[in-house]
Amino acid sequence: MPGARGRLLDLPVAGPKRVLLAAPRGYCAGVDRAVIAVEKALERYGAPVYVRKQIVHNIHVVTELESKGAIFVDEVDEVPPGAHIVFSAHGVSPAVVGAAADRGLQAIDATCPLVTKVHREAVRFARDDFEILLIGHEGHEEVEGTAGEAPDHVTVVNSPDEADTVVVKDPDKVVWLSQTTLSVDETMDTVRRLRERFPNLQDPPSDDICYATQNRQVAIKKVAVDADLVIVVGSANSSNSVRLVEVALEYGAKAAYRVDYASEIKQEWLDGVETVGVTSGASVPEVLVQEVLADLAGAGYADVGEVKTAEEDLMFSLPKELRQDVAGRRDERALGGRTRS
Repeated sequence: MPGARGRLLDLPVAGPKRVLLAAPRGYCAGVDRAVIAVEKALERYGAPVYVRKQIVHNIHVVTELESKGAIFVDEVDEVPPGAHIVFSAHGVSPAVVGAAADRGLQAIDATCPLVTKVHREAVRFARDDFEILLIGHEGHEEVEGTAGEAPDHVTVVNSPDEADTVVVKDPDKVVWLSQTTLSVDETMDTVRRLRERFPNLQDPPSDDICYATQNRQVAIKKVAVDADLVIVVGSANSSNSVRLVEVALEYGAKAAYRVDYASEIKQEWLDGVETVGVTSGASVPEVLVQEVLADLAGAGYADVGEVKTAEEDLMFSLPKELRQDVAGRRDERALGGRTRS
């Protein structure tokens, strides 16, 4: 559903029109790895290949993969016995892994390695009989997967306000973990409020919020200060995309909106706007950002300046089942995830 060129009008404003394009933006290493995993599974095994939940939270990516033969399901019991199934980048609980095995499914785990790290932390702290306060959004696939690693030890804390009411059994044996795609600022506010109540609250051994989430938030903070309007490309169920809108507003943007496609930009958003900030969530392909820039150029915002706050070149190995081609040779795309800024 690309934008229709010329749909937006080039109306006069008080000063020169420009776009501030945030970098880094778009695909992170974990998303790139997961999308390539589905593409390679289709190449290797042929269609259909089943995927539990959306491989990443982006409607365009899901639609493109469906056109190639991927079938997205909510649960493994919807998959024919013996078929290939890919677990999404958000991770799954051990119960889901077991259910897939019980059906004889050929599972390919495309969980982001940074999410896997949080899973391992949950297992370790549960083994040591800690109560785990998992900061995140209840019902999000990543939170369900992490909580499923230690269901008797995990309590989900949805917001800073919930930090004031959560109940623990032993305040001297509590640790916090977090969903990887949250707002850095809100998460640390939640931790601060938890620590006021539980002074012996332990930190995870390393930061749980992923590098890409943090980098995209840092970049949009710098853009937002000078922006009359910020447009975030990303889907409604993408936690990190939604957070980018919130961060933009918090750090000075006069208005901020999320869109899946350029065609969703409304003419009235541009009324009186001189500077437009543009970014995209970590599951958004760059082609969607370029369509936004093309539509904005048609409305007179052809002057594009990139605001870069970090370089990203992290790469993750693909799932082991997909690192070789059908002839047994190491595949050229055995590493997925170089971020395109």
